[in-house]
Amino acid sequence: MEGVTAKLKNYQQIVQQLLMEYSESKPAYGEIEVETIFDTQQDRYQIVHLGWQHQRWVHHCVIHLDIRDEKIWIFQNSTEHDIAEDLVDLGVSKQDIVLGFCPPFIRGMSDYAVG
Repeated sequence: MEGVTAKLKNYQQIVQQLLMEYSESKPAYGEIEVETIFDTQQDRYQIVHLGWQHQRWVHHCVIHLDIRDEKIWIFQNSTEHDIAEDLVDLGVSKQDIVLGFCPPFIRGMSDYAVG
């Protein structure tokens, strides 16, 4: 891939590794599949739950991360995991993590990047 920096490549590997680990946890309810979706061209990464719970169709984006300008943006996290802290534990600087689900004025009050 032309134009991929060492930092970006490292973050891509960290994000994929983390989501693969998270995807091993299957919901205890229903006939739910856990899918990982890795768009390495656009740097978009998701875990999606889909299947049936009772007679209701389930299709839910559980985790959504993007890498933009060499920062990891967290857009969705409906798990009990603290993804930001897990990323820090894997070597990502807090200044390279953006809590994208929070408004910018709230992000400014966190230990993480504003954008």
